Amino acid sequence: MNRMEQVCTLNRILLDEMPEYRPQAEIFPNEADAQRRLLRSLMNVRSPRPLRKDFLTMQNELLSEEREEKGVVEAADLPVTAVHPQIAVWRGDITRLKADAIVNAANSALLGCFVPCHGCIDNAIHSAAGLQLREACRVLMSAQGYPEPNGRAKLTRGYNLPARYVLHTVGPIVSDQVTQRDRRELADCYRSCLELAAEHELHSVAFCCISTGEFHFPNEDAAKIAVNTVTEFLTQNTSIQKVIFNVFKDIDEKIYRTLLGADRPSEENA
Repeated sequence: MNRMEQVCTLNRILLDEMPEYRPQAEIFPNEADAQRRLLRSLMNVRSPRPLRKDFLTMQNELLSEEREEKGVVEAADLPVTAVHPQIAVWRGDITRLKADAIVNAANSALLGCFVPCHGCIDNAIHSAAGLQLREACRVLMSAQGYPEPNGRAKLTRGYNLPARYVLHTVGPIVSDQVTQRDRRELADCYRSCLELAAEHELHSVAFCCISTGEFHFPNEDAAKIAVNTVTEFLTQNTSIQKVIFNVFKDIDEKIYRTLLGADRPSEENA
């Protein structure tokens, strides 16, 4: 079965489950990119529930192939910064990073983004990991029985991601001016993720820019809180050996490189 046949088969299975989306699906042209976009859209809107084994097998094969085609980036190979020997800055797609854990900036439902092909990190991570991730999050949240509070963290497997695990955390949403509570909750996100990673004896953690973008936390303020919290945590004797600040935008890369001296070679890599 070729790639196009795989994608079309997966689409048929999901449309059999969700026939209400057939009218929208008919708008998508019968060509590879459009059908792949339809598959991602259907995966995004599907509510968490058990998955057919044949779907899982085919989905995992597809996502694994796509993972290798995008190229896996080894967290261990990323150069550390001049300021701190355990911190790196890397710009790129976090779903390519092979770290012990990557951090997902989630919402309080913790079930991923339901907006088809949305550009948020939550959508990107769930789309690359596969539908098992949403089901795993559902199990966690069902056991908890209430929405995830800001500043805490949950751990799941990474499934089809290169990363072994995903740390899910909910950052503060800034509606006007940044408050002290916003700052405290954002720091708690970084601290909670590192504490949970250390509890599971993980060695490398990659953070996205939590609460910036859709949640409107000012980029520079958020970066300062992130760097200060992580730097303080790394003074402790834990299993964490490397923290990567993963950035996607020019502005965030410039901020982190300025804060961490990453525009200069570290002693290790000089």
